[in-house]
Amino acid sequence: MHFRHLVLSACLAISPPHTYAAANPDQLGARFDATQTKLNFKVFSSRATRVEVYLYRSPKGVQEVARIPMNIRPGNVWSLSLPVGTLARQYGLTGTVYYGYRAWGPNWPYANGWTKGSNIGFISDVDAAGNRFNPNKLLSDPYALELSHDPAPKELAEGAIYASGPLYRHTDNGSEAPKSIVLRPDTRSTGMKPIRALKDDVIYEAHVRGLTMNDDSIPAAYRGTYKGAGMKAAALAGLGITAIEFLPVQETQNDNHELNPTTTLGDNYWGYMTLNYFAPDRRYASDKSAGGPTREFKDMVKVFHDAGIKVLIDVVYNHTGEGGAWHLDDKNTYNLYSWRGLDNPTYYSLSSDKQHNVDNTGVGGNYNTRNLVAQNLIIDSLVYWRDAMGVDGYRFDLAPILGNSCEHGCFNFDKQDASNAINRITNELPPRPGNGGSGMDLIAEPWAIGGNSYQVGGFPSAWAEWNGMYRDTLRKDQNVMGGEAITPGQLAMRFTGSSDLYQDDGRKPWHSINFITAHDGFTLKDLYSCNSKNNLQSWPYGPSDGGEDFNFSWNQDGIAADQRKAARNALALLLLSGGTPMLVAGDEYLRTLNCNNNPYNLDSRANWLNWQWTTDQTQFRTFTQRMIAFRKAHPALRPANFYSAVDLNGNGMEQLRWFRSDGGVADAAYFDNANNHAIAWRIDGTELGDSAAALYVAYNGWRDSVPFSLPWPGTGRNWYRVADSCAWAEGNDQVRNPGMEDLIGAESTPYTVCGRGVVVLIAK
Repeated sequence: MHFRHLVLSACLAISPPHTYAAANPDQLGARFDATQTKLNFKVFSSRATRVEVYLYRSPKGVQEVARIPMNIRPGNVWSLSLPVGTLARQYGLTGTVYYGYRAWGPNWPYANGWTKGSNIGFISDVDAAGNRFNPNKLLSDPYALELSHDPAPKELAEGAIYASGPLYRHTDNGSEAPKSIVLRPDTRSTGMKPIRALKDDVIYEAHVRGLTMNDDSIPAAYRGTYKGAGMKAAALAGLGITAIEFLPVQETQNDNHELNPTTTLGDNYWGYMTLNYFAPDRRYASDKSAGGPTREFKDMVKVFHDAGIKVLIDVVYNHTGEGGAWHLDDKNTYNLYSWRGLDNPTYYSLSSDKQHNVDNTGVGGNYNTRNLVAQNLIIDSLVYWRDAMGVDGYRFDLAPILGNSCEHGCFNFDKQDASNAINRITNELPPRPGNGGSGMDLIAEPWAIGGNSYQVGGFPSAWAEWNGMYRDTLRKDQNVMGGEAITPGQLAMRFTGSSDLYQDDGRKPWHSINFITAHDGFTLKDLYSCNSKNNLQSWPYGPSDGGEDFNFSWNQDGIAADQRKAARNALALLLLSGGTPMLVAGDEYLRTLNCNNNPYNLDSRANWLNWQWTTDQTQFRTFTQRMIAFRKAHPALRPANFYSAVDLNGNGMEQLRWFRSDGGVADAAYFDNANNHAIAWRIDGTELGDSAAALYVAYNGWRDSVPFSLPWPGTGRNWYRVADSCAWAEGNDQVRNPGMEDLIGAESTPYTVCGRGVVVLIAK
């Protein structure tokens, strides 16, 4: 079929932004109509003076079969409707439709005679209003439901075709640029969504590819894919996991890994450089045909739902994969993949002079979350992943950017701003009620970079947060005793849900997502085995740049048994604390990255989970599994409200009481003294619907053994040991199964806890 250049009239009048609400009533993107006889293209741009659709038969290496100008409609929506018959007869498009946009605007107005790769009409790469139009760059649709492939990163020579600036602005990238894909409706089920309360969840942070790439039990074709991940649902349910939180699954720039599998140059394994907020990442699909990633993701979600496991996804609405300036002193050279080439000031927060990006992310520039249109895209994307793709909740990367109260020239987090993205998300995607039911689990990473972006405890009442203070307090106390002044009172606050952070605005303990480790930073094994990071080691454990220098880590003087004990302590305390616990995939068997604490670029066997374990690893996994089971069996460890210090049912036992090691009550003076490193607490199970009359936890942070005198277990009851983290008990039965607990004794019975050890008892 010969190329046909259709000249259609285009109305160029610019109208005010249309204040449509989610979810996508203007049907932005490319969609078939209800009769499946017309294909409608719609894209927003408030500043373009001309937009054209380019149609392709194949995603790469070919020229377009048609370029068609679009018409501008009210609300600055550019649109085009094509009969399906026209696609077939005139353009030979009878199968998958691949497409992209080219846009002209004030800095590069349309001029007759323009051809691909020319500078005709060019005025500047960026104008005083911040426009960055360049018709030589084919742009993907922000509302596309799938993309054909990724652009090459700028670190590679092939990546230059996406850049503006004097060296690259004239380079046409149409044949190589990612193509948006038109999908027909897919109604397959994602299963029955779990309605479990967040307080009852155990979250498992995992990478889709890393979950199964090393797993020989998965057929080779499915390793590292959505389908392969679904095949692990039963195993994760057996571990006790109730919610899997995937690192970013929206299309990201990671195709380069396949081309250069043993180098980290330009690699983006974690996936925090989003190219499209609707499309599932094609690389994680075993079925890479058009629509394959969408179908396979939905099938995976159904498998997890059938196993009773929620699917949460990590979303990155604070910045995009377009990144920032190629060089800090160069205002002209930027990547144009999609948003920037369509409406730069709408989609990005710009400096006061509109020549650069405001950046509180460290990776190129803030997404313009205060702009209504940019917000609509966020909401529409979240609704799509909830309703069409079946997900149960979100972890929002660098979430304070969503609370920005200004568009350009500044950053200010303000949770009281009713019009910011945070509050729109809360209002338009109702959160899950505290006692469970329908709704979304909304989890913030409550920090970014600079300004007032550190907001642990600062999010609105419906939001849960990664509790960085929990992580840091426990790490400091375990690993640098004497170097950091951690008091028993600080520990007590974190063990019971961090009321200092969440109670004042009506939030509950479960709004605290407690964690010791996360994907960024040391693994649990390395946290207690490494004194410092070692990121520049050779493949497959490196090299990686960046990474925190102050990790509050310690190698336990190189004693392997003590390293395992320290990890058991952390895992036990995490699962015994009020709040919602999160584990990182692989920590359940002591995965190591040999002290690399920033493996964002390592798509290697070292960064994939290992499913063949040593004896020590198997025993630690059993410890993890049984501690999770203990938590799930005891609602007293999963309080809906903050613990009370008084007796609420008249049985003579306070709901929660703190003790010194000698059995005396820990008072304010004891709590505030950083020289005290032993603390214990007792919970009255009868007040919280627990099968145990009481639960008792003793934590000895001293290096030497400390005798604890046990408190009253209730009339006619004795204490029984569930777990002891100390080396003498290491083995497959270190955590006793229900009914197999060891009798210890009654009130005032002495129990010696080893140096840096944790003991768990129940009363019955």
